[in-house]
Amino acid sequence: MVDNRFATALVIGSVLSLLATVYLSLAIGTQHWYQYRSPPGSHEANNATELSEEFINAEFDEKSYSDTLFRLNGTLGLWWRCVQAPGVSHWFKEPDPKIVTRCVSFTLHQQFLPKYREPGNHNTGEDMLRTYLWRCQFLLPLVSLALVFLSGLIGVCACLCRSLTPTLGVGVLHLLAGLCSLGTVCCFLAGMDLLHRVSVLPDGVDDSLGWSLYLALISSPLQMMAAALFLWAARSHRQNYTRMSAYRVA
Repeated sequence: MVDNRFATALVIGSVLSLLATVYLSLAIGTQHWYQYRSPPGSHEANNATELSEEFINAEFDEKSYSDTLFRLNGTLGLWWRCVQAPGVSHWFKEPDPKIVTRCVSFTLHQQFLPKYREPGNHNTGEDMLRTYLWRCQFLLPLVSLALVFLSGLIGVCACLCRSLTPTLGVGVLHLLAGLCSLGTVCCFLAGMDLLHRVSVLPDGVDDSLGWSLYLALISSPLQMMAAALFLWAARSHRQNYTRMSAYRVA
């Protein structure tokens, strides 16, 4: 039989784990990790439509898509990059075209492409630090979700077995998942800082963190708090069980 304190800790830990999973999943699937704000009227330039078309249809090139993100109020995520540009009119040129958001995803192959010391210039050599930071920033959140899923399976088995012993493993897996989520944010921020050192922002362009990054950042302490509750419940239950066994023997 499980003490009410332990049951309460398990329920709260499960709720925190669920919230963290939802937040991290939303962060992975959205593009608002980093955003740029171009000067007013930049999207009305004559080449804005051409830039957006090249952004969507041209071959993958870090220098090219980064410059377009700078100029057209771009947003960048782990799997998406988006720009704002005038909508395409097939019949006539509108005097005040509607601004639409156009997005394109990173393919799995593109995620593993090397980064160069000078973006877009293959002759400058591979920048190993930026390359592995980029790969870690999209692999770590997937590892985090996988660890939470595995801990969920262990938790279900623990419920079926009516034992709190596997909860110790659930807590450890949640702690590792929280570290992976935190590592994702750190790798992304470090990668963007290194990119801006070699790619100077145009005059008047502001950059800022987006809400998707904050969701990922919030998910990390939620996972760690869930881990602390699971570990506490497993350890306290084990101590109580040991004391009860010793009492019965005495």
